[in-house]
Amino acid sequence: MKLKGLRWWVVGLIALATIINYIDRQSLSVLWPEIAKDLYPDSSADEHKSIYAYISIIFVFSYAFGQAIFGKIFDWVGTRIGFALSIGIWSIATALHALAKGLLSFGIFRGILGIAEAGNWPGATKGNAEWFPTKERALAQGIFNSGAAIGGIISIPLIAALTIYFSWQAIFILVGLAGLLWLIPWMILVKAPPKSHPWITEAERQYILTGQKNQDADADGDFEEEEYNPTVKEMLSRKESWGVIVASAVIDPIWWLFVFWIPIYLFEVYGMDVKTIGIYGWVPYVGAMIGAWTGGLLAQNRIKAGWTVDKTRKLVITLGCLIMLPALLGMASPGGPVMAVIIMAVILFGFQVAIGNVQTLPSDYFGGKTVGTLAGFSGMAAKLTAAGLTYLVPILTKGGHYTPAFIIGAALAIIALASIWILCGKIEPLKRKV
Repeated sequence: MKLKGLRWWVVGLIALATIINYIDRQSLSVLWPEIAKDLYPDSSADEHKSIYAYISIIFVFSYAFGQAIFGKIFDWVGTRIGFALSIGIWSIATALHALAKGLLSFGIFRGILGIAEAGNWPGATKGNAEWFPTKERALAQGIFNSGAAIGGIISIPLIAALTIYFSWQAIFILVGLAGLLWLIPWMILVKAPPKSHPWITEAERQYILTGQKNQDADADGDFEEEEYNPTVKEMLSRKESWGVIVASAVIDPIWWLFVFWIPIYLFEVYGMDVKTIGIYGWVPYVGAMIGAWTGGLLAQNRIKAGWTVDKTRKLVITLGCLIMLPALLGMASPGGPVMAVIIMAVILFGFQVAIGNVQTLPSDYFGGKTVGTLAGFSGMAAKLTAAGLTYLVPILTKGGHYTPAFIIGAALAIIALASIWILCGKIEPLKRKV
């Protein structure tokens, strides 16, 4: 049996895993007003927010180290088994949230969830490098990233609707089961890499493998065949690696600022209950979904038009950051809830335009045996800075004033731009130092 366009089926399954990933992680933020009322009936709103922040910090720290761990796991065992381990463990951890009774138990289950969910990102980056030629990678990354946005769109109203029929404990069990069901088509479809997959057509196999050859870095008319796969020490000695790590570390907290705090922001600033949050809270993720597609399609369009990877990546990342900047500052005084979620949508649009191209940088610089490792390190750095910002949010936003958090987000976008233009140098396959 031959399956045409197999690479698109693979990225579609990865995008679906990402949708499930976001439903799992968003469940806590949407359900938190109900959980806090149930478990902490005598605590104030600020105390509820602080407890939620501590649980979220545990998740992000676990996520940070999970990205480094799973980056290496994916390089060791491959994309197929790596994803099976990641989503299998995180789905079980999500279901276990139903047993949580307080900060300690939520922290334990959230920690396991964070470590396992972290595999989704280095796994997707490695899967992208494995299944797509260079010119399609930004689009594939955009499709994958749109899964995060679609997960945000679906999760908030879905979880809010489920509260009508189920307890918060039952909802965690239901969303955990969804991930376990995903494993069935994944293990059937992704039997092997494209080089040896029995279902791939010969035309698609050659298209992928030929398009993965390194660029003509020495301008001699021939594409270099040998991939550069340095040791971890050598990889970290390259300033380009640190450009990727720093860019990820400063741009990613902007996303997490909204992932963690949109429902809490709407609850605290506009007095919404869980059902009303379900009406408004999905809107910002529509902007994110459109941004993910836009960033990928724009990059593919420019590369097909003859632009270099270097020029394309820098243009698209810069565009995304420049879209975010005024919108983040505009959140200082958004007016009513409708305008607030629209401005958030613009911010997440700009973020997704940029991040898909940031996430392709490891495969632009290094060979396939190094991509997961660098993606894991950059993801770990990103989650550590996200944890720092998450810790600061309850301090910065006492009394419901979120302006300082949004100003910090704008500053992070500027630093991301600087890292791309200063540290990343020319974005092209690197060669071994001589």
